[in-house]
Amino acid sequence: MKLPLPLLIALLILSDARADWPLFRGNALQSGIATSALPDKLEVLWKFHAKEGIESTAAIVDKVVYVGSFDGHLYALNLADGKELWRYRTGPEKKTVPGIKAPPSVAGGAVYVGDEDGVFHCIDAKTGMKRWTFETGGEITGGGNFAGDTVLIGSHDSTLYCLAKSDGKELWKFKTQGQVNGSAVVAGDLTFVAGCDSNLHGIDLKTGKAKFSIDLGGQAGATAAVLGNKVYVGTMTNVLLGVDLDAKKIDWQFEPKKAQPFYASAAVNDDLVIVGCRDKNVHAVHRKNGELAWSFATKSRVDSSPVIVGDRVYVGSSDGNLYVLDLKSGKRLESLALGKGVVAAPAVSDGRLVIGTTDGEIYCLGKKE
Repeated sequence: MKLPLPLLIALLILSDARADWPLFRGNALQSGIATSALPDKLEVLWKFHAKEGIESTAAIVDKVVYVGSFDGHLYALNLADGKELWRYRTGPEKKTVPGIKAPPSVAGGAVYVGDEDGVFHCIDAKTGMKRWTFETGGEITGGGNFAGDTVLIGSHDSTLYCLAKSDGKELWKFKTQGQVNGSAVVAGDLTFVAGCDSNLHGIDLKTGKAKFSIDLGGQAGATAAVLGNKVYVGTMTNVLLGVDLDAKKIDWQFEPKKAQPFYASAAVNDDLVIVGCRDKNVHAVHRKNGELAWSFATKSRVDSSPVIVGDRVYVGSSDGNLYVLDLKSGKRLESLALGKGVVAAPAVSDGRLVIGTTDGEIYCLGKKE
């Protein structure tokens, strides 16, 4: 018997309830919820410097941090002390290599990441050696997501690709009418993707055929998040949307007072949808109706995607700070000045938070022993 989508989604959340942070928003639903706790006060445990800026959100699996840089390298660092285990270069030595803006994803002993030239790389997680590469026709800014033996990746060539994890063989591709900027969502037997064609597409994971498309009324630069029978995504036309998957229509929309686009992806729990905006604020709206619960003002645009950890929200800003906010009220509990700007999202695992800055620093924050 085919299970209803909400039940499949609930089971998927339970299956992802682990300390690792294997992909962009922590789980296949891209919900931005951490299952590992963090200390009440964050301290810098270590930092690692890359030659160029970091906008790539880290993945953390088996106590190893994987993060890309605009210097053209994917770094593997020991979560305990920040020691470099290996680095993978996206192109040949002594040549300019494409940078990595996309978040890496980890599954089955391999790391998957796309680069600015549109090449998708599969790398051995232990050795840092290339397993295979797959060329798309445009820049890759979103991360991979997994469904069984396959990996899904979107490209600025207006295509979502489904590839075999083992060898990178193309199994199917779905063409949109605009760039695919974010990561795909996987829920049950469907994948969801939104992009620059202003539509949310529901696609059959086995066949790659569209089940439905919902007009969002504007282009999406963010990754959508799923909870229950709803999808939540911000658009470049200044609105955050709650989309009803059963009715196949927009259920509500929230527009901030100072209209600015949403490039950050939302974090979603039972009560709230929390998202950063280029109006320099972090906004929390009620999940059921999209009405504003609270807003927190930073000093610059917020393209960093927030993460919910227990009763707190962790989010970066282009003002260079990482903010810790109370989940219910939005009150600032702590802020840490990390660098020139913070565009990457936090990654949380084993009581530690890892995040990069636009001036090339990778920070690990937690509690000193």
